[in-house]
Amino acid sequence: MGSSSYVPYSWWIIFGLVMALGPVVIPQAEARRRAYFVFGDSLVEYGNNNYLLTTARADSPPYGIDYPTHRPTGRFSNGFSIADLIGQSIGVEPILPYLNPTLNGNRLLNGANFASAGIGILNDTGIQFVRSKVNILRIYQQLSYFKQYQQRVSALIGDSQTKRLVNDAFILITLGGNDFVNNYFLIPFSPRSIQFRLPDYVRYLITEYRKILKKLYDLGARRVLVTGTGPLGCAPAELGLKGSVNGACIPEMQRAAILFNPQLVQMINGLNRQIGRNVFIVNNAHDLHMDLIDTPQIYGFATSKIACCGQGPYNGIGRCTPVSNLCPNRDLYVFWDPFHTSEKANRIIVQQMMTGTNKVMIPMNLSTVLALDSMA
Repeated sequence: MGSSSYVPYSWWIIFGLVMALGPVVIPQAEARRRAYFVFGDSLVEYGNNNYLLTTARADSPPYGIDYPTHRPTGRFSNGFSIADLIGQSIGVEPILPYLNPTLNGNRLLNGANFASAGIGILNDTGIQFVRSKVNILRIYQQLSYFKQYQQRVSALIGDSQTKRLVNDAFILITLGGNDFVNNYFLIPFSPRSIQFRLPDYVRYLITEYRKILKKLYDLGARRVLVTGTGPLGCAPAELGLKGSVNGACIPEMQRAAILFNPQLVQMINGLNRQIGRNVFIVNNAHDLHMDLIDTPQIYGFATSKIACCGQGPYNGIGRCTPVSNLCPNRDLYVFWDPFHTSEKANRIIVQQMMTGTNKVMIPMNLSTVLALDSMA
């Protein structure tokens, strides 16, 4: 890696105590109440787009078929998303989409999900989903709503308590995949692919992402999990659209993820050094997902090439709809729809986030984060 992870000396002292005492288990009843905020794209959306005039929605069956209500919620999943499962694992209260009209009063104190399908790091990502300026919540709109959220909470509990709530919160942000899938590689000779060679485009994305994360910090974020991009070229959508032979991943899209993730880690390390503490934790999503792609049988899956819900080659063409092919057992499929992993795969991914090594969680996994935060 171009630069090592920033880890202050005081952190090593605390880490040594954590290791000496063994695993720290924080009983739910004793855990400090913590707000939870989610920003990003369809991988973590809870249903904001249900309230917007856009085609980037998951509000019809069979989405939600394995969710507790067995109804679509706006999550791009058969059940729980990665954002849900992280929230459950760290012990926070369930949160609502920010645009949900029932998000008011004391419910605001649990946090909110600002994510919106189709968006990316760049404002021109996802233009095919847009019919007007408000059809998807671009990332700076999400951050604007986060500022508005704080003003609403301040009216309830005051400025100082709101600042503490936000500073103590756990925050998840997931961006980057759409900037390749729904921008650079969207069509042959896309404007961005004419403007940039792929390595230059990745550097541009990282520069812009840093501005977003710095803005998030300026708005009070002090504990943020940043996820990288998964193996973009292995999604059933790309296998089907680009005519994969025998399910082989698409090399150029794989190259994009392989370029992006190490530079994201390097940027996060530099940002943490500038701040002077490990505010940002980064997940190497490509390496974490590739185990599921390469050896699905080890995890109890039948396939990592074919989506459970879809049509065409690899069930990767078009969207998951009520008339799509639908597998009877979602637990046998790594991918739920052409782009999104199944709930079972999400559970495996989140478990790795909780306990994985610094190969996939940099500079520490979420269990260590919780242990350290409980001592603060």
